[in-house]
Amino acid sequence: MRIWSQASKLAAQTPEERNRYVDFLRSVSILVVITGHWMIATAYFTDGQLIHGHLLKSAPQTQWLTWIFQVMPIFFIVGGYSNGVSLESARRKGIAYGGWLAARLNRLVAPLLLLIVSWAAIAVVMRIFGASLQTIQYASQASLIPTWFLAIYIMVVILAPLSYAFWKRFGFISFWAFVAVAILVDIAFFVAKVEWLGWSNYFWVWLAVHHLGFAWRDGRFDDHRKLLAYAGLGLASLWLLIFKGPYPLAMVGSPDPGLSNTLPPKITLLALGIFQFGLLLSLESPMRRALSSLRLWTATVLINSMIMTVYLWHITVMIIVIGLLYLAGGMGLGLDPGTQAWWLSRIIWIGILLILLLPVALLLSPLESRSRNGESAPPSPTRQIVGAMMLCLGIALLAMYGFGGGPIPRLDVISFSLVVVGAGVSGLLPRFNKTSQ
Repeated sequence: MRIWSQASKLAAQTPEERNRYVDFLRSVSILVVITGHWMIATAYFTDGQLIHGHLLKSAPQTQWLTWIFQVMPIFFIVGGYSNGVSLESARRKGIAYGGWLAARLNRLVAPLLLLIVSWAAIAVVMRIFGASLQTIQYASQASLIPTWFLAIYIMVVILAPLSYAFWKRFGFISFWAFVAVAILVDIAFFVAKVEWLGWSNYFWVWLAVHHLGFAWRDGRFDDHRKLLAYAGLGLASLWLLIFKGPYPLAMVGSPDPGLSNTLPPKITLLALGIFQFGLLLSLESPMRRALSSLRLWTATVLINSMIMTVYLWHITVMIIVIGLLYLAGGMGLGLDPGTQAWWLSRIIWIGILLILLLPVALLLSPLESRSRNGESAPPSPTRQIVGAMMLCLGIALLAMYGFGGGPIPRLDVISFSLVVVGAGVSGLLPRFNKTSQ
């Protein structure tokens, strides 16, 4: 197969010094996220009606599965490692902050813009054909849920040079500083009932987890016994926080609309991140040996070449399939969620969605490798940061409310405008580049 042969050629050219385990963790994590999302969605057709739901609510006993499928800490750890590598590389090559940031934003935002614009068009078409605002909001908001990760990760990337300098100057003191602030925020949330302050943990929690990637990059962990001890400490802390503290069991979403480990983030995600970090890094040596196999490494390279695309589009593919099955009279959607038959059907369900996602990924993934080479000089860092902040706000609002809804009229139009204008200000729209003029 051509795509495999191309990936194999790239894999064969990989420098020996590259840590392939970083790429492997990134690719495996994305597959875990996709599988988790496809598994817990419970669209159920009965009496001519499509009932959408969430497995964690319909079958609360399954909440423990989120301890496996919540792998966002791994993304931030891998991101910290990669950002550390790229910052060091930029310093050696004499690339200023503006050039470094432009390259990082370009890789993240290009595939994201296509998804946002596509859903704006889909929402308009659905409305023209008589779909209710409620249906449009549900479909778009569900499909845009994956974008929340980019909203905060882009801000972490913007701050990466400062946080990396903080790490280089103070080492683990910088990590524990972020942890301490996150703990104080949670205390204010639960004890003082200052719940609005909890939203700041999008920074403190994820900056702390991102710092673990810096520590990995600098080789601060080389004893697998200590790593397993850290993993045990993280798991024990997580158990105590949930079963002896006020935190919910589910690590993704929550049956309780007023309390969640992720919205806003809580220190439970830090404990989970430490557990995952210690456990996975204890396996680094044997896994790096295994990844010397060209076949395994080629598969890793192939997945990473389309990783943003499959992440951003996997729920959209599922929503489209559910919509088509509904129009076909609910075919395949008649099993009660949580029953034995329903669980067995998940194998077929995930397999079908994976087959349908693959051509989408192959078609759209070239956006991820879109280079700025030959384009005009990037905008000033100030312009890039202001534009990125606008873009992130628009993304966050769309991920929360989708198209067609929200607490104020035309919020979706405002959010969409923030994304597009923010991308333009940051120099990330094709029409802002010389090569596209």
